[in-house]
Amino acid sequence: MRGRLASTILVPAGLAIAVAATGCSIKATVKQTTDTTSNITGTTSGHAWWNEDGLLNPEHKAIAFVTLNQTNLEQDMAKGEGEYLRSLGTLLGVPAHEHPAYGAAVQTRYALTQETSLDNPAARLSLLQDTAQPYRQKTAALHPDRP
Repeated sequence: MRGRLASTILVPAGLAIAVAATGCSIKATVKQTTDTTSNITGTTSGHAWWNEDGLLNPEHKAIAFVTLNQTNLEQDMAKGEGEYLRSLGTLLGVPAHEHPAYGAAVQTRYALTQETSLDNPAARLSLLQDTAQPYRQKTAALHPDRP
């Protein structure tokens, strides 16, 4: 009984001495932890992707679409048509009347590109943006007053 009482008193006292000897305080430790957590979540949680209204910024819509719809988009790319490819074409600025030609161009490029080069959403989006460029330029040349 006496040994148990002594260890109940000595263990917390020893911990208090160890904390004091290291110069560490609970307040400082908590502040360092919360500051570090804030720095990490502030830079990686996607705050730059969202506007004040909680909507996705326009410049990030295409990569989000490609990331969330990889499987369906890949199937549409292989076919050269489909709702996912049309939707992405619209996001990339391809006019509706150019979607069939854009789909055929994507299908051709997809067939020529090794699948290993399309293993991530950024690579896939890059291929799709490059393929969409001539269709956007053609429309801009025909209608210079349109954005």
